[in-house]
Amino acid sequence: MPNLLPPPGPQRTLSLAQLSNSVGDGAYYVTSALYFTHVVGLAPARIGLGLTVAWAVGSVVGVPLGRIADRRGPRGTAVLLTLTTAVAVASFLVVRDFALFLAAACLYATAQSGLAAARQALLSGLVAREERTGALAHLQSTLNAGLAVGAALGGLALSAGTTAVYLAVFAVDAVSFLLCALVLLRLPAVAAVPGEPGAKLEVLRDRPYAVVTLLNTVLLLRMPLLSLGLPLWITERTQAPEWLVSALFVLNTGAVMLFQVRTARSVTGIPTAARALRRSGALMLLTCAVFALSAVDSPWGAVTALAGGSVLLVAAEMLHSAGSWQLAFDLAPAGRIGEYQGFFGTGVTVARTLGPLLLTALLVGWGPAGWLLLGGAVLAASYALGPVARWAAGTRREPAPAAVPAQGV
Repeated sequence: MPNLLPPPGPQRTLSLAQLSNSVGDGAYYVTSALYFTHVVGLAPARIGLGLTVAWAVGSVVGVPLGRIADRRGPRGTAVLLTLTTAVAVASFLVVRDFALFLAAACLYATAQSGLAAARQALLSGLVAREERTGALAHLQSTLNAGLAVGAALGGLALSAGTTAVYLAVFAVDAVSFLLCALVLLRLPAVAAVPGEPGAKLEVLRDRPYAVVTLLNTVLLLRMPLLSLGLPLWITERTQAPEWLVSALFVLNTGAVMLFQVRTARSVTGIPTAARALRRSGALMLLTCAVFALSAVDSPWGAVTALAGGSVLLVAAEMLHSAGSWQLAFDLAPAGRIGEYQGFFGTGVTVARTLGPLLLTALLVGWGPAGWLLLGGAVLAASYALGPVARWAAGTRREPAPAAVPAQGV
């Protein structure tokens, strides 16, 4: 079994910070939809509209917030954005109309997008360049462990179904971000990188990196599969029982928690990252083909195909994660890690925003053919990432050195 604990020091502290808020987030993800409908009193369509607008705003603001992390220091920026997230979650406790819900959701999405970029900049300043992908693998494992615990707590809240319990879940999530901020303060400060006078957001003019981000966004379409694509497919197109949705989520979460670190060990640079991404694309095509086979008139046949496809899916996910992390860091210039990570992270937002619409049309509308089209698109993007990454690397003047932690606070 792989070593689930990261090495002592900054990596372990970063993992503890990840764990402290992911438990609350797991409970939030499970209960939020019913909370907003049953307690806040919003129609599902308005909830979807509000969250779409909020994440669109967050994706735009994430890049300048990442630049602030570079220029002002990533630790202080990460702590401030963590506290802002806590305020946003706490505000949901008193929101009772759409306008306030939209404002709170925009604050939440903005803080989360900026926090992701600031955390990456903080990690790059505290962890040696050759250890960053492994450190991110540990963080991903920790995230999944926390989400699993939180989801179990959220399940208990759903079984109770009372307003008081829903409010307690949101309060716990807000407190978890306060704890996360306290843990982040235990890390050494990382020196801010002064910007050139009049310098603008360089990443917006970096075409190779933009193409890498775009191609990676295609691979990220796997993200809405577990939360939306597969549940709709199972209920609309197969004879499999509905409880299988939960079982497949547990399978995915547990596998990532146990094996992401081991998978990431083989990724050490751009060539190995490109190889991992090609393997991920091939596995995704096979995954989609197996899922397409689940549309049979046999409950057991459907369950077998869905379980087999889910194993392939999590293998593809872990390879994609490791490869994309390596490219995102290796292709970001020194002193602009937060800015570039903020831009790279917009792919996640786009996949979560547009992915549900695309997956619904492909899988529910087109059936097995939609699965094959999705797999083919992911395979093509994964094979294109290697040449594009080499193009991007060729435009860099020199490798980015690892940042040196600042002394004191």
